[in-house]
Amino acid sequence: MSAKAASGRKSGNGWRVAVLGGGAWGTALALAMLRAGHDVRLYARDAETVAAVTRGENPRYLPGIRIELGITVTSDVAAALDGADCVLAVTPAQSLRAVLAAARSHVPQGAPLVLCAKGIERDTGALLSTIVAETLPNNLVAALSGPSFASDVARGLPTAVVVAASDGELAAELAARFSAENLRCYSSDDLIGVEIGGALKNVFAIAAGAVTGAGLGASAQAAMVTRGFVELRRIGAAFGARPETLMGLSGLGDLLLTCSSAQSRNFAYGLALGQGKPLAGLPLAEGVPTAGIAARIAAERGIEAPIISAVAAILDGKVTIDQAVTALMTRPLKTETDI
Repeated sequence: MSAKAASGRKSGNGWRVAVLGGGAWGTALALAMLRAGHDVRLYARDAETVAAVTRGENPRYLPGIRIELGITVTSDVAAALDGADCVLAVTPAQSLRAVLAAARSHVPQGAPLVLCAKGIERDTGALLSTIVAETLPNNLVAALSGPSFASDVARGLPTAVVVAASDGELAAELAARFSAENLRCYSSDDLIGVEIGGALKNVFAIAAGAVTGAGLGASAQAAMVTRGFVELRRIGAAFGARPETLMGLSGLGDLLLTCSSAQSRNFAYGLALGQGKPLAGLPLAEGVPTAGIAARIAAERGIEAPIISAVAAILDGKVTIDQAVTALMTRPLKTETDI
C-alpha cells in the first residue's frame, strides 16, 4: 500500500511532513526533509527552541550549525500535525507512548508514522512499533534507522540509512520520498529487525565507551563489539529478525558507528562511566533504560547475552567494570561460531 494512498492527501510532488521533536536529531531530520522538497513542520516543546530554529540556529542541540530557513517551527502539536501526509516521531523511546497519546487526536488517520528514535520500552518490553500499533491503530508504522549522527545529517554530509515497514511497498515509497542529495535511503520490509538493531546497538555503545574510558585497550574494545554483535543476532533471531537485516545499515553499520565515537551519546555515557566521572547532567543515552529491559528479555527467553547483562549490572551498581570484565573473560570456553 502506498503511503499517499494510505494518507489520502495530496500536496504536489512534496508532502507535508510533521517532525515531532526539536532536539538534535529532530532538527537534523527536519532539514533533511526540507532538502528532499517537503513542506516541513517541526514541533518543539519549548519556546526557546522554536525561536532559535526560526532564526536559523539551534545552539542548544546543534551548536555552530546553520539551520536553513523554510521550516515552520511551532510548540503547538496540533498545528504541527495539521494536514500532515507523514509524521516523523523523533521523541525519546521512553516517552514515545505519552507523546503519541497526547497527540493522538491530531494525527491524521492513515498518515504513516515513522519511528526515528531507538529503544525498547522499559516498563513493558515493547518495541516502539508495538506502541504505535496500540496508540494509533489507524496509522501505518515505519522506522528510519542506520549509522547517522545528527550533526552530519544537519550539515548535509553523505549519509546512508534504511527505512523499514512491514509493507515493503510503503517502505520503498518512504525511502524514495526521504532521499535527497547526500541522504541515501534504502528500504526494508523487516521492521522488527531494524528496530532490534537500532535499540541494542546503544547498549553495546555504552560498553564500548566504558572499555575505552577504563583504559582496557583497543583489543578489548574490538572483542566487545564483535561479541556484542553475536548477542544482537541472538536476540534478533528470537524476535524474528532476518540475519541480513542485522548485517546491514541498521544493525552492524549503526553498531560500528556508535561504538567508535564520542559523538554517540551512548558511547560518551560509557566513556564517562569508565573514567569514573559524574554521570548526572549528561545528554540522554537511550542505551541506559534499554540495557535493563534487554537483559530481562534475554533472561526470560533463555538467550545468552553476557555483555548486555554485564552492562545492565554495571548501570545498576551491582558490579564494577573490572568485575564485569573478569566475569566475561573467565566464562567457559566455546567455539566462536556457537551462537
